[in-house]
Amino acid sequence: MATPEEFFAIEMRVGTVLTAEPFPEARKPSIKLTIDFGNGLGVLASSAQLTVHYSPADLIGRQIVAAVNLGDRRIAGFKSQVLVLGAMPDATEVVLLRPDQLVPNGTRIG
Repeated sequence: MATPEEFFAIEMRVGTVLTAEPFPEARKPSIKLTIDFGNGLGVLASSAQLTVHYSPADLIGRQIVAAVNLGDRRIAGFKSQVLVLGAMPDATEVVLLRPDQLVPNGTRIG
């Protein structure tokens, strides 16, 4: 079990997808994203396994929620800086979490 302090240490923010492209080099089907998190964090990159429900074109301009302070991961030579969050009905299916109204990029989830 995580303590409340451990949970609240994970910084989740809203960002807008600027670019999205297929990532065929990844072991699991993925999409490379650049996401604008506003003035405080700027533009960060992510590799996300979203291919079941989304094409790259579907993602551009969409607001998403991501954990932004988990550190970088190298995935097939690509630096993934944030973890895009979604519901996972099964091990290969991700349904994105997003606000149901537009909010400023960088808005904290709490």
